[in-house]
Amino acid sequence: MSAAAISASRRPSPLQRFGVAIERFLLPLYTIGVTLYLILPVAVMILFSFNDPTGRSNLIFKKFSFDAWLDPLGRIGLGDAVRNSLIVAFGSTLVATILGTLIALALVRYSFRGRNTTNMLIFLPMSTPEIVLGSSLLTMFIASTKLPFIPEGLLYPLSIRTIFIAHVMFNISYVVVTVKARLQGFPRHLEEAAMDLGANEWVTFWRVTFPLILPGVVAAALLAFSLSIDDYVITAFTAGNAQTFPLYIYGAQQRGIPVQVNVIGTIIFGSAVLLVILTTLWQRRQAVRDFAPLRTIEK
Repeated sequence: MSAAAISASRRPSPLQRFGVAIERFLLPLYTIGVTLYLILPVAVMILFSFNDPTGRSNLIFKKFSFDAWLDPLGRIGLGDAVRNSLIVAFGSTLVATILGTLIALALVRYSFRGRNTTNMLIFLPMSTPEIVLGSSLLTMFIASTKLPFIPEGLLYPLSIRTIFIAHVMFNISYVVVTVKARLQGFPRHLEEAAMDLGANEWVTFWRVTFPLILPGVVAAALLAFSLSIDDYVITAFTAGNAQTFPLYIYGAQQRGIPVQVNVIGTIIFGSAVLLVILTTLWQRRQAVRDFAPLRTIEK
């Protein structure tokens, strides 16, 4: 066989060249396009937070201005709504993260009667439509007035307390799923080594187990906080006269959403991005610190 024939046989076929072109150009362009599509509403929100509209409605960009940023709570009721949202979000995130982490540890580590049933029930709030969940919670809170062992005012009338209870309830499921994913394939031999060296169960948990599952716990807490501060449907059913930030936006849009709403939304989005970046950097630093002794031994 001649050199030209050998060269022609090694040359990629048109189908192979098409596949290489897709992998090199089309997939990156597709990824960039989808990312821009997802970021576009956020970019519009950030842009219109610097708007200076002539009326109440913030739908047409008129003039660049920092006025709304200098007074982000300058609308009646907006400050109370944001405060309520932050109280519920931080409180429900803390409680749901603690309870969800303990439930995840129990489901992964231990076998007990009703374990499979508990595992199934954990997924129900995630699979149930929010409107069904909200109406069910409303019915339960109203029906609680007929129960003698529930103190009066605990679950009814509806208030920020009932919003908090509802948010803890649906956040626990997301925390359990996230932490369980972290616990799968957990290196149990590290715990056994710690206990062989004299550590008891409590010391082993805080010195070995908890630092290893902490990235999953942090990710679960961030997810729970995002879901809580963003929720409207369940909150609308369980709020009563209390008002959160999503409820304020729904009420304001009937008269024209003020620029301050875009400012608060931009601050929340920026804070979430900053927390994700800091968490990622912290995890990388932890990984470098954990593997530093092994690299020293290899050298």
